[in-house]
Amino acid sequence: MPQPPHALAPVSGSPSPTPSPSQAELLDFVRRTAADTALIASLPLDPEGRTWVRLDGPGGSEAWLIGWPPGTGTGWHDHAESLGAFATARGTLREHSLAVRLPADGWKNLELADDVDRSRALPAGRGRAFGRHHVHEVLNESPDEHAISVHAYYPPLPLIRRFSRTGAILSLEQIERPEDWQ
Repeated sequence: MPQPPHALAPVSGSPSPTPSPSQAELLDFVRRTAADTALIASLPLDPEGRTWVRLDGPGGSEAWLIGWPPGTGTGWHDHAESLGAFATARGTLREHSLAVRLPADGWKNLELADDVDRSRALPAGRGRAFGRHHVHEVLNESPDEHAISVHAYYPPLPLIRRFSRTGAILSLEQIERPEDWQ
């Protein structure tokens, strides 16, 4: 027996919450955005340092369009509890990452095992997604070409831990909070 129309109305007046974006949805967003040639062309490029513009990401995520002068990089870092994805829109980026989960706190120096290093080239049109606590560095190794990429994180970045690396030793150097980069 069909229910009366009033039975289909929402019980409360509050809207249902937007579901959190998944790694796949973040990756889809950064790939589609990286393919937007007008947006990519609109990013001002600086020959000396990285440039960035904040974007509206899906489902409340934090997103950025980033320009990379030749020879620049992020240094080793992680994104704390955030999932993420990035895609190269122009040029080629190289990602070095660690296949290991670092302790959340309580350490200054760690000795890494021999088999944790990963490296991949991400030319224009390629992207990757990653989970929480992903430790990596991203580089534009080109000697003469800018690279441009799109990045998205969910939840919006609560902090970034920055590391230095000498051989197998990874050292925690700095913790940045959103007010440091916005």
